[in-house]
Amino acid sequence: MSSRVMVALRIAATPERVFEAFTRDINSWWRPNPMFRFTQAGPGMLAIEPLVGGRFTETQADGTEFEIGKVTHWEPGVRLGLTWRQASFIDDQSTLVDVRFEAIGTETRVTVEHLGWDSIPAPHAARHGMVGIQFLKRHGEWWRDLLAAVKADLSRP
Repeated sequence: MSSRVMVALRIAATPERVFEAFTRDINSWWRPNPMFRFTQAGPGMLAIEPLVGGRFTETQADGTEFEIGKVTHWEPGVRLGLTWRQASFIDDQSTLVDVRFEAIGTETRVTVEHLGWDSIPAPHAARHGMVGIQFLKRHGEWWRDLLAAVKADLSRP
C-alpha cells in the first residue's frame, strides 16, 4: 500500500475532544463529495462503532445500510484506523484510513493518511478518469476540506 494521501491540520482542542468529534460527531462535519461517495444512493448518515472490529457505515433515509469498512485501531485521543471501500470496489479491494491525534501545546495536530489507492486500478470508476498524482491530489484536497470542517465544527460555541 504505497499510493497514499496525507494531510494534517491543527485544531484548538484536546486530542480526546478532537477524536470524539471525528468519530461520534462525524455527521456534524462530514461534507459529502459527489466524486468520492460510497454508493450511488447519495449521502447518508455515517456511523463508526467505537471498538476495534466495529463497523464504519453509511445509512440512507430508507434504512439501507452500506458497510464502508471496519475499525482497525481505536485509541481515543491517539489513533483511529478504518478500512474504506466504495460499493463499486470488488470484494478484495479496500483502502485504509489512518488518523492520528497529537497534542501540540494547546492544540491537536490531526493527521489523516489514506493508503492503498494503488490497489484500485487506474481505469476504476472511483478514480473518475484521473491517473496517478492527479487523483491523489484531488482526494487530498477533499480530506483537507474535511479536516477544516472538523475544525470549524469544534470552534462553534
